[in-house]
Parts: sequence; structure tokens; C-alpha cells
Amino acid sequence: MALDGIVISNIVYEIKQLLLGGRIDKIYQPESDEIILHTRGKGNSYRLLLTSHSTHPRLHFTSHNKKNPETPPMFCMLLRKHLSGGKILDVIQPDFERIVEFHIEALNEMGDLCTKKLIIEIMGRHSNIILTDSENRILDSIIHVSKDKSSVREVLPGRIYVRPPSQDKMNPLSVLNNDFANFLKGTNGTKLQQSIYKSFSGISPVIASEICYKANLDTSLYLEELTEENKTALSNVMQHLFGLIKNNSFTPQIIFHPDTNEPIEFSSIEMNQFIGYKKQKFDSISQVIELFYAEKDNLSRIKQKSNDIHKIIQNNLERCYKKKDLQIQKLKEVSNREYLRLYGELITANIYTITKGMNSFETINFYEEEQPKVTIPLDPTLTPSENAQKYFKQYNKAKRTHLALIEQLKQTEEEIQYLESLLTATESSTDESDINDIRYELKEQGYLKMRNPKKSKAQLKSKPLHFYSSDGFDIYVGKNNRQNDDLTLRFASPTDLWFHTKDIPGSHVIIKTQNKEVPHTTIIEAANLAAFYSKAKTSSNVPVDYTQKKHVKKPNGAKPGMVIYDHYNTIYITPDESKIKNLIIKE
Repeated sequence: MALDGIVISNIVYEIKQLLLGGRIDKIYQPESDEIILHTRGKGNSYRLLLTSHSTHPRLHFTSHNKKNPETPPMFCMLLRKHLSGGKILDVIQPDFERIVEFHIEALNEMGDLCTKKLIIEIMGRHSNIILTDSENRILDSIIHVSKDKSSVREVLPGRIYVRPPSQDKMNPLSVLNNDFANFLKGTNGTKLQQSIYKSFSGISPVIASEICYKANLDTSLYLEELTEENKTALSNVMQHLFGLIKNNSFTPQIIFHPDTNEPIEFSSIEMNQFIGYKKQKFDSISQVIELFYAEKDNLSRIKQKSNDIHKIIQNNLERCYKKKDLQIQKLKEVSNREYLRLYGELITANIYTITKGMNSFETINFYEEEQPKVTIPLDPTLTPSENAQKYFKQYNKAKRTHLALIEQLKQTEEEIQYLESLLTATESSTDESDINDIRYELKEQGYLKMRNPKKSKAQLKSKPLHFYSSDGFDIYVGKNNRQNDDLTLRFASPTDLWFHTKDIPGSHVIIKTQNKEVPHTTIIEAANLAAFYSKAKTSSNVPVDYTQKKHVKKPNGAKPGMVIYDHYNTIYITPDESKIKNLIIKE
């Protein structure tokens, strides 16, 4: 779920408890849409993350320490200029909206104290981070919004900051006399849940559903069907809920799916509607948000950063598929070439019955048992001997073309297999270094221009995944072709076990045997990893070959990740992500 007004209220309370009166030490911008404030408050240091990411915008304390760009972006430099050393005077959530304003006292260029505002608007793809001066004039924003992008308001340096339109919603914290039901908006046919989140600011659909559940009301109940008793029950639940929020009585928690153990929701209040779901409570809402978004945000950013190489790989794959179709079509054409040799031989055998100027001649095909008659086209401008030589030349050309096409088709299929392995590796990437590895490989293979190979190569330090099997064996999984080569050709010992999906692009998986016998349980776990980190991760009964590393060879001139092997066994397995999550992941 997105951060709603209740969660924002919880975050603001947490920040005020820890940072009110504290100072901003350092400011970094590790991503184009993300700011990290290194702060000090009440004797402790904290990292505060603000991100306007279009899919996962949020604000919370973070324990993660991201790598920063060598050259700080312009917005980061501006924040350092205006906010470094600044004192946090207040943190405000206006009108229970998804907006947080930091009031920061800092020295201006003249050495005088003045108050600036750092504002984060958490509104999906319209999210933004904005810095204003003491007169509410925009100094800059992480995303510029011109009239071309929005007819509602501009967010540009020099403009007066105006909050986003409130959509005429009521602030639930300002409702008096338990009168919530009377503020519900909608016409006949408007459902209760929809009316709740469209009438009050800061309420998300899932919270509106929770309110209905606690009031023992159906979410699909129409407004015109509400009785006075229903309205009283609804108002009582909302009064209790927002009374807790006014008193800063929060219950940060994550709700997990009972089958997959995946986090599906988080909240700052007790959620009763998720019957049978596992709930985990936390002391800090920042812990909740960081845990909930950690994997989602990373995968989203990896996908965003790999879009360009994904497109390059996909375009080259499409080119290869078209080339393959043309080669197969041409191969069919030249496969039926024996008639050319036959025509040449029949002309030679009947050369004295043919004269120059004939368009065709009919003869018996004595090469077949039934000796059928056959009509052979002739070029009237050529002699009989020249006509025969013409057919022999066409036959030899078709024969050479056939052999060349077979080789070309083999090369095309190898390129398709290679590109599909790159595509699979892109989808298996877990951090930016993996993407850089694939990008460098594309440059090495000529799919991208190589500008500064030494610098690019020095930046590549990605590592394979490392798991610990239930029997105590180390298992390594390559996430791209370069890691696969490193694992198989340099890291693995001759007696280590090597796994790979049969004829399917995917990861090389290594079990470090330490010259011990590997239990079947560990073999199954390694095969599951090989199947899951392959193109067939969503398939069933995936064939996985495994053998000792000494039986795996890399042919001369083979592309990265490409190997041949023998003396192998095959195991069929259906990839199971839940079993992978049960394995211990080692750093």
C-alpha cells in the first residue's frame, strides 16, 4: 500500500521525537530522485531518507548506506549550500495530507539566520522534494514541473510554493462531536468504502476497508442504504481511530501472506480485517517501511536502470529471430537442389539430340526405376554443353549455399542462446554492479560502444549469490555470464558439483563439496536454485543437468557463460521460491 496520512502522521511523530532541535550534518543524493540527510539529534546520529520515486515514494529513517555518485547532482549541491549545519525547528504534516514540511533554521549567504522549508510530497508519480526560502519561494525541486506537465500548478525555481489541490477532502483530525458520518460524500450508488477515502484526507482504500470491518459494515454497502445505527457505528470507529492518532498511539506492523510469507500490507494501526494472516509488530514505523520496501524498491530501481540494456538485448534478439527465419526459408529453397544436378546430367547424356535455340527438351529420367519422362527448360542462347554447365554451376552454388546456411544458422542459434542468457541475467540482477557487468559484457561483444574500457572494468565488482544448504554445504549462483565463467572456470574445484538447466539459459550453480559426499537434499536445493535462476523459473518439471566441474569445458572462442559438459545426470524440478527463501543467504 502507499503511505497514507496515518502512516505519514506516525513518521512525523517519530522524526519529531528523535530530531526536533537536531542538526543536519551531511546531505547526499545517491539516486536521481532520492535524498539522504545525515542528522544528529539528542546525542545520536540518524540517516533520514526522502525519495520521490514514482512507484515507491516515501520518507523514513534508514540503516542502509548507499553508494553516492562521485559528482553530487545540482539539487544535492543546492541543499548542501542552504541546509548544511541547519537546525530542525519543526516537522509538519499539513491537513493530514501526504506532505511533510521540515522547517530548518540555517545561515544564509549574508551570515544571517533564516528559516527554509524542505518539503516532500508523497503522491505516487507526482511525488516531489522541494526546497523553499523563508518567503515560501521555490529555490529548487528534485523534479521540475512546468505548465506542459501540469496545468494545475508549476513547481519551478522562483515560483511561490503552492500545496497540491486538496480535492475538497475533510481533515479527519478536525471533525468535532463524532460527526464523521455526516461528512461522507457521494451520490446514490456510491459504495461506503469509496466514500470514506474520497471524503477524508489521508485515508487509503485499505484503511477505509478496515474502518468498515471494525464497524461491522459491508464495504460494498451503498450510502443510501446506511441506517442511523450504521452511521453511529461508523462514526464511533472513526472517532476512536483518530483519537489514537491525535494521541500518537500507533501500532506499526506488517501483514504477511499466510502461504508465501510475502509482506502484502503495512500499517500504523491495528489491522483486524486480515484474518489468518501473520502480523509482525515493530517499535518503529521506519523499520516497517524499510523492511516492506527494501526488496521492492531495489528491484524497481534495477529494472529502471536495466531498461536500456534490456531494450538493446531485445532488439538484437528480434534481429536474430528474423535472420533465423530468413535462413530457414533459404535453406528450404536450396535443399531441393538435386534436380539441378539431374538436369545437367540428363542434358549431358542427350547432348547430341539437343541443338542450340531450343527452349526445352523431353527425355526419360533413367536414374529412376520407373523411368518417367521429364521436361528440362533450356536457355536458347546457350549451347547444349553450356546449358548443362549452367545447371551444374547452379547445383554447386546451391550446395555451397546449403553448407554456408547450416553454419550461419548454427551461429544465429548460438547468438540467440547467448542473448537469451543475457536477458535472463538482466532479470536475475539484484544490484547495480550486476547491471554494470552485463553492460560491460555487451560492450566487449560489440553490442554497445566501448568508450573507456579500463574505467568500466574497474567498476565491476559484482558477486554471485551465496547460499548455505540445509546440510551445511556452500552453494554459489552466478547472476550473469561473467559470474558464471568465474564460478565455473576459476572458483570451482574439479570435484565440486556444477548445475545448469538443460538447453535453457540460466545461472551456473556450484556446490562446494570439500571432497565430501553431497546428500540428495542439497542436490535438490542446488537444482531448485538452477531452475529458479533461469528462463524457466515459472515452468514446471524443469530439466537440470549436474556433473562434477572437471567434466565442464569451455570451447575456444565461446562467448561468456557458454560451456560444454558430459558425464552428467539430469533431475527434473519445479522451481519453488519459498524453498529458496528457507536457505540461509550469506554475504
